[in-house]
Amino acid sequence: MRMRSGGVPASGWVRGAAALLAGALPALAFPAPSLWWLGYAALVPWLLLIRSAGTTRRAALDGWIGGIGFIVAVHHWLMPSLHVFIVLLAALVGLLWAPWGVLVQRLLGGAPSALRATAAVVAVPSGWLVIELVRSWEGLGGPWGLLGASQWEVAPALRVASVGGVWLVSLLVVAVNTALVLLTTARSPARTTGGVLLVVCALAVGGVWAWAPQPVTTGTARIAVVQPGVVAGPGSVERRLARGEELTRTVAGRGVDLVVWGESSIGAGAWRDPETSRRLAALSRETGADLLVNVDARQTDGSGRSGIFKSAVLVGPAGPTGDRYDKMRLVPFGEYIPARSLLGWATSVGKAAGEDRLRGDRQVVMTLPENDRRLRIGPLVCFESAFPDMSRRLTRDGAQVLVAQSATSTFQKSWAPAQHASLGALRAAENGRPVVHATLTGISAVYGPRGERVGEPLGTQESAAAVYDVPLAHGTTLYGRFGDWAVYAALAALAALCAAEGLRAVRRRPAPGTPGRSARTAHGSPERPEH
Repeated sequence: MRMRSGGVPASGWVRGAAALLAGALPALAFPAPSLWWLGYAALVPWLLLIRSAGTTRRAALDGWIGGIGFIVAVHHWLMPSLHVFIVLLAALVGLLWAPWGVLVQRLLGGAPSALRATAAVVAVPSGWLVIELVRSWEGLGGPWGLLGASQWEVAPALRVASVGGVWLVSLLVVAVNTALVLLTTARSPARTTGGVLLVVCALAVGGVWAWAPQPVTTGTARIAVVQPGVVAGPGSVERRLARGEELTRTVAGRGVDLVVWGESSIGAGAWRDPETSRRLAALSRETGADLLVNVDARQTDGSGRSGIFKSAVLVGPAGPTGDRYDKMRLVPFGEYIPARSLLGWATSVGKAAGEDRLRGDRQVVMTLPENDRRLRIGPLVCFESAFPDMSRRLTRDGAQVLVAQSATSTFQKSWAPAQHASLGALRAAENGRPVVHATLTGISAVYGPRGERVGEPLGTQESAAAVYDVPLAHGTTLYGRFGDWAVYAALAALAALCAAEGLRAVRRRPAPGTPGRSARTAHGSPERPEH
């Protein structure tokens, strides 16, 4: 096997395999492995491989193949549901890394100057962030596996998230990886530049830790999470409801303000039965708390549309209060088939949606009518907790507690439950508001307004109800105030780089009318110009 300089494999197949593995490596920084520290070096092998590419085409190919590896590794738990579609999706989304590969080779390849090294530590993370922005579109699977999300349990990173959201954390992580490449491969002064920029990153995080505004705690709300566990087989809808009732009764007399059930905790059969509302109202009276349940059934919304909605419904002592939130962002293939007329055959090879769910048209902040403090909650359903903008909108609309109702029972023994639960820490830190993540089958977890864990989570093996004293807070984080400014900064940095490259190209181009080098005749004398 031929090797390029620096020990990089030259064989196309071997190099492709290396790119695939290098792209997959960062997945180990996410839950369930949760090797968060690996995130700060996990991109180095991939960057080194792209840096050694001999051509622009090879750099783009290394970027694409690595992107496929990253998407498959982070979403591998979808394979039982999507089958071949996960490979097709990875190949499509992986193309986003092709231009990033060209950018990496151009800035890190060869012997970069100090100026080019500085540009690399700014532009390479910016390019990565633009990829995260594009693939955060719901139709491409949403913002799952953003690199910054791997730092969900690191207090300094959560403080950074309060300033610029998960986007700023991603920028920081990729910047550290880029600086490490410069430290390990470049010559002075680029190596010195890499070291200086690492110090700058550390000082920036220290400054954020010291000076970023933080929410001020204003008391607590007592919230119970009901997790019935896996209930399958004939009659599962009714048996799940009965188990939810049984667990809810265990929190009676404990001063609970709100009881939260997971996603699809009430199925179509139970919801069509008028007796269900009576039973839920009786539970509310017995516990002295309102219930936030979740309904997956055919309904009619406020505008008169009829179809299957996934809805968060608030129930009080007299029955449903009228507060209802219909899920707005649906899971591709899981809850609807994109271009069903073309891709509807997916239902025959995987666990794709047999009928499209309908989308809600607005976010809702609910006020608990039976609560003396008028507690305001902002519901999210399932992977909506992955979208930073939705939690920020609810916070700006006055939500004191963000409540995510989820169900990951299909992926019970995979990394999915841990990955999903971890997102609550980021949403809490970004907005300075606590997050309650309640699921049917685990992992259920609660986070305080700084992203810190509150109490013990309910694991995937548990069928239980847990009561949490959730700290409330007021105040606005910088992310809550300014939003996705880190994304705009990344776009501006790339635009500046493109402008500089364009200006450099113009300066290198000969001016019109400038005589070129004199042609010579066979005898060596200048060719006589024609008249």
